[in-house]
Amino acid sequence: MPHISERGIQMPSSPIRNLAPLAAKAKERGLHVYHLNIGQPDLPTPQKGLDALSHISRKVLEYSPSQGFKSYREKLVGYYAGYDIRLTADDIIITAGGSEAVLFAFLSCLNPGDEIIVPEPAYANYMAFAIAAGATIRTIATTIEEGFALPKVEKFEELIGPRTRAILICNPNNPTGYLYTRREMNQIRDLVKKYDLYLFSDEVYREFIYTGSPYISACHLEGIEQNVVLIDSVSKRYSECGIRIGALITKNEDVRRAVMKFCQARLSPPLLGQLVAEASLDEPADYSREVYDEYVERRKCLIDGLNRIPGVYSPIPMGAFYTVARLPVDDAERFCQWCLTDFSYEGATIMMAPAAGFYTTPGAGRDQVRIAYVLCKKDLIHALDVLSHALETYPGRINI
Repeated sequence: MPHISERGIQMPSSPIRNLAPLAAKAKERGLHVYHLNIGQPDLPTPQKGLDALSHISRKVLEYSPSQGFKSYREKLVGYYAGYDIRLTADDIIITAGGSEAVLFAFLSCLNPGDEIIVPEPAYANYMAFAIAAGATIRTIATTIEEGFALPKVEKFEELIGPRTRAILICNPNNPTGYLYTRREMNQIRDLVKKYDLYLFSDEVYREFIYTGSPYISACHLEGIEQNVVLIDSVSKRYSECGIRIGALITKNEDVRRAVMKFCQARLSPPLLGQLVAEASLDEPADYSREVYDEYVERRKCLIDGLNRIPGVYSPIPMGAFYTVARLPVDDAERFCQWCLTDFSYEGATIMMAPAAGFYTTPGAGRDQVRIAYVLCKKDLIHALDVLSHALETYPGRINI
């Protein structure tokens, strides 16, 4: 019998999705499952995007250019200018979601065996894409006690070696909701410049910042313009996860040329998705304000509710729509499974993402979960009630 590849063996299961079969069985038993595990917004997609999908006049659904439609890229230039990110259409390559942008960045900038420094906990698929590219993730720890702030620069330099090629950040952060400060971004800039590293910056949650502190993009950092590769997506901005439209942005022409070879090999980004994403840019500003205000309310509801449950602690996330919470349990993954297989309260249960899957350090995050506040406040309140009762009856509860 043929062997599975070593890459396939090393590829991690998704901590966000690997409990889905248990959730499906819980639903088959008649339970309502509150999905707190996945960042799938329930808010409506912009009407202009939906209208573009409904009124397609094309007679042929053709290939699009490998770098994406020029009309869309030109409109994106105006969008980014609103965040003081100055680009040309040629700086932007449209991808099949932010995921493809990350993968193509790794494949274009890294050789097998090269190392990327990533603050942990980190979005789990970064590890998967690194494995696909033959690269190695070196993690630098952040802690829930310190709100997941970056450690001092000396901790980064301890990890920098002859195979270090890049630093990867997500700002605002998935899974923690942390927003990097100007000081932290300048610290990263200085490291990138000193060691001539790439800076991969995933900024798909820039619309969702809940503090007076400014949004500092990697593209705002002076002196490293040729080192920066920005990752973006419309999935969360416009509740358009299913159209699979993202972007890879860089001023580095050599990187763009390499990325384009991978883009040509996969032919083109999704045609229909680009039509929807381009039209969505014309949605009135009221849409973004209403979405933002809703997430502000949900964040307050969730974080206040979590910290009222005995033994539970969550820092206040300053961006995105996630938090990592510490639970009074022996093993959060076992607890999440138990919630779906052995527990219900008033006909309902909850599905969360065990946070250990967002760490590479063995044993880290074992008592933590990532929670996405993508449900309406009414459902969040019910889900918190279910979580509270689950913790009261869980056999592996730890009294703190």
